[in-house]
Amino acid sequence: MDFSFTEEQVLLRNSIQRLIQDRYSFEARKAILASDSGWSRDCWRAFAELGLLAAPFAEEHGGFGGGAIEVMIIMEEFGKGLVVEPYLQTVVLCGGLINLAGSSAQKAALLPKIASGDLILAMAYAEPQGRFNLADLVTKAEKTGDGFILNGNKAVVAAAPWADKLLVTARTSGAQRDKDGVTIFIADKNAPGISTRDYPTIDGQRASEISFENVKLGADAVLGQAGKGLALLEEAFDRAIAAQCAEAVGCMRVLTDATVEYCKTRKQFGQPIGKFQVLQHRMVDMFMECEQSLSITYMVNLKLDESEAGRMKAASAAKVQIGKAGRFVGQQAIQLHGGMGMTDELNVGHYFKRLTMIDAQFGNVDYHLKRFAAAG
Repeated sequence: MDFSFTEEQVLLRNSIQRLIQDRYSFEARKAILASDSGWSRDCWRAFAELGLLAAPFAEEHGGFGGGAIEVMIIMEEFGKGLVVEPYLQTVVLCGGLINLAGSSAQKAALLPKIASGDLILAMAYAEPQGRFNLADLVTKAEKTGDGFILNGNKAVVAAAPWADKLLVTARTSGAQRDKDGVTIFIADKNAPGISTRDYPTIDGQRASEISFENVKLGADAVLGQAGKGLALLEEAFDRAIAAQCAEAVGCMRVLTDATVEYCKTRKQFGQPIGKFQVLQHRMVDMFMECEQSLSITYMVNLKLDESEAGRMKAASAAKVQIGKAGRFVGQQAIQLHGGMGMTDELNVGHYFKRLTMIDAQFGNVDYHLKRFAAAG
């Protein structure tokens, strides 16, 4: 199978690399994280000007008609730069859901604003009791004459502090864990009855705990078909997993390269530590984990449009490999850098923190092993 990229895809990668080098150095990122907002609106505008926010959407909605491979390229380079701006949440996950299930009016109203950088979205789906089960919902939306009344709570809503709108999952019928009865709503974050508690996450990003108290939503706030949202969520999350795997590969690449370079210069017993065979073996193992992770990331992105079972198995297999590899590469990088690897001043620990969060998001290794087995 030919895994070569097209000329346009190579140009896309090169342009992102230049942008990250010019605008997103490690010191620049630290300054962004230390700011009150915790992200850079200027960088977001630069992403929009470069067409990155429009990449996966159709031309009729202000996009460039790209697909999973273009998103994979973008996310890998963002992983190398440890970009904190909410590309995954806004463009890949929420934008992907709107692209999958939105009405013509919803697509026309929302997708061009995402592509231009004027609209930030966050996905409010996780609840404390639910673990990784997307159908386990206590949040409810009761039907009224002209719409719905939403009540409940959502936990660890990534990018919510920056969001203009929220995509919210709620139960409109059935028992707490039924597969039927899950509905996705589009809500303004500043709507009456919505309250948030914002905080930084361990990897330097921002998230919120969100409460919904008698929030009024119109019938046009439903995304897709009422009560049939679970299948849409699963597909959108599998696509987000594929994109996030590419981000993890970017993180692992930087960790591996930085570790090899450090071992060439750090001397012990009168010679570089990279000459010690046992450390060479560890660096080779890091490189192999990176290559295996890259291969499985290609695989999952190529299988996203296959059957539902094939897509789910590919996403879970990739998530398992990425979770295990990310932990291994991160641990080796920190150990081979010695005590310096534990400091905030060195970028190594920041990449490992991000890989740790990627492992936990959308289901950890144990969850996806079980999901892979259940897919048959």
